[in-house]
Amino acid sequence: MAKRKTTSSSKSADRSAEKSAPKKRSAKKSSAKKDDGKQRLQRVMASAGVASRRECEIIIQEGRVEVDGQIIVKLGYRVDPNKQEIYVDAQKLRIEKLQYFMLNKPPGVVSTANDPSGRPRVIDLIDTRNRVYNVGRLDQSSEGLILVTNDGELANRLTHPRYGIEKKYHVQVDGQPKPGDLRKLKDGIYISEGRVRASNIRFLKKAGTNSWLEIILDEGRNREIRRMLAAIGHKVRVLKRVSIGPLKLGELPKGAHRPLTPQELRALTRATESTVKKKKTKRPYKKASADSTAGTTNQKSTKRKTSYQGGKVTKKGGGKSSVKGAGRRISRTAKAPRKPRRK
Repeated sequence: MAKRKTTSSSKSADRSAEKSAPKKRSAKKSSAKKDDGKQRLQRVMASAGVASRRECEIIIQEGRVEVDGQIIVKLGYRVDPNKQEIYVDAQKLRIEKLQYFMLNKPPGVVSTANDPSGRPRVIDLIDTRNRVYNVGRLDQSSEGLILVTNDGELANRLTHPRYGIEKKYHVQVDGQPKPGDLRKLKDGIYISEGRVRASNIRFLKKAGTNSWLEIILDEGRNREIRRMLAAIGHKVRVLKRVSIGPLKLGELPKGAHRPLTPQELRALTRATESTVKKKKTKRPYKKASADSTAGTTNQKSTKRKTSYQGGKVTKKGGGKSSVKGAGRRISRTAKAPRKPRRK
């Protein structure tokens, strides 16, 4: 009997070992897939500066992308940009080194990629041979910090309202806005595109007949700050962006630019990964239960729910009482008897 027990226990041990073996193999396979150097096709395209990742997905679905001579329309297709040939609209995709610059934009420079009028552009001020573009925009009269890069994925995260990256501005306006007017901008006002609001706004200082304000936005629209302040009767004299998320302008001179440090790039990447905006959900209204209100001393309700069944009265503490008879049910509202007055 003892020998049979040992053999059965050894067989069960072998079976458990066999079951655990495939799991280890699958783990090795999954780790190998991650380390094979391949990336999703739309991510490679976005990093190469074709467009944002979402726009690259549309380009793939339209059948405009070829990988090693094969048209790819499936999202999630993985490629190795260093070993495979990728064509977008019959043009070979150039895998350029990603570059990141911060620029102190002076007034008079436009943020558009193409300007028929021939005005100076933001990208004209950047010393690089790679095809770069500015992240977000500042209107021609505005100045301050603007990011220039060829990383389409990071650019999309910094500008998409879903990530809620805050931009800080220092603004000089005519006159001195009242606290109530600043509160309106924080609570939200309506412009032609809809309701807009500042994440935060505070008074900095008074300069003669003008005032300096600090305004923080987590999403931007065309000339939003100028239109918001015009709505409360204060014209903007100077508008300067001083920070984008953790990236600060500092003492960079007007018109000058410099590459981002590795620490600044890591901080920007972390900001886009951790500050996804959560939609505010209203809590459902909960009515007070009968048990919670039964013990209150200042109870003003004069109605209660009673049921009459078989000659017995059962109190239920609600608003109606029901009488159950033979084959019918009658509902009525019963008032609680008043307490007699003290003499």
